[in-house]
Amino acid sequence: MSLPRIAIDAMGGDEGVRVMVEGAALARRSHDSFNFLLVGDQARIEAALEAHPGMREASEILHCDDVISGDEQPSKAIRRAKTTSMGLAVNAVKEGAAGAAVSAGNTGALMAMSKIALRTMPGIDRPALAAIMPTLEPHDVVMLDLGANTEADARNLVQYAVMGAAYARIVNDFEQPTVRLLNIGTEEIKGTDALRDAAARLTEACAKDDGGLALNFSGFIEADKINRGETHVVVTDGFSGNIALKAIEGSARFVTDLLRQAFTSSIRSKVGFLVSRPATELLRHHLDPNNHNGAVFLGLNGVVVKSHGSATAKGVANAVTVAARLLEDKLTQRIAEDLSELGEAALKKNVSSAASAPNGEAAA
Repeated sequence: MSLPRIAIDAMGGDEGVRVMVEGAALARRSHDSFNFLLVGDQARIEAALEAHPGMREASEILHCDDVISGDEQPSKAIRRAKTTSMGLAVNAVKEGAAGAAVSAGNTGALMAMSKIALRTMPGIDRPALAAIMPTLEPHDVVMLDLGANTEADARNLVQYAVMGAAYARIVNDFEQPTVRLLNIGTEEIKGTDALRDAAARLTEACAKDDGGLALNFSGFIEADKINRGETHVVVTDGFSGNIALKAIEGSARFVTDLLRQAFTSSIRSKVGFLVSRPATELLRHHLDPNNHNGAVFLGLNGVVVKSHGSATAKGVANAVTVAARLLEDKLTQRIAEDLSELGEAALKKNVSSAASAPNGEAAA
């Protein structure tokens, strides 16, 4: 049985139609049940489809030549939601014409359009942007929020933890993922009031006699441990999360460029590269963002996946596969079930932190 169609914003991203169509075609080679609604300029999409004849029978084209630019303000972009490829792709999910939407366009605009069109799930105040990142262990780590909301209170952080755990159970097949809050230290006295209150709420919710939440809350984690594989989910506000993400991506590019320079600096180093090539290829695979492409807006009444704007066709294919898997494993239903276990009372409860450290305390 085929999955619901996936709406593709074919005009989004740095290279637009060619890469988006090629990525969708690449995903379908491994999953022939995928079907698509390709939203964008019909002539350009049809031209791109000529290189992928197998895609024609699995695709419908919705013509639209209006595009949201990468630097357009979300407040302006949402006014053109009904005339742009991004807006129409999201609206297809709202109208039931597609089960999920994938776009490589403006993140802020996609978030704004998705929130207005799909609304947040009952029990969720704000959606969060979640992505998976590689670790030293066999499993990836889910991290959220990565920029959907610059600020988050304790209630928001608890909701992010529930949503992140549901996502981790799908992508990593964990029955009870370990969740930690990103902080400037692991001690209970560290961090802001919001972090300490969120930690207290999660600790209480996980300690219920009936088993509590389908997650294991394990306190705080520092940024240098995110990729160590010591936890399955890292929860933070969008401001801190986006900074951490960019720092990790920048470090990965730095290591890659440094190795390239080292292995091309002399004849001897080139010989060394040939000897160590299996190891460097493994490193390159782990550091390639295309292998982990596809961030998800969690907490909406529908599935919306954000592909990196500079993603290759391989990266787009991964984003499409993420969207399909979330449909197949009923992500929104899982989140709703977990929220019901948590209960509205637990979300609203005012938990007083026993710690008295000032908000701006620096890490030791």
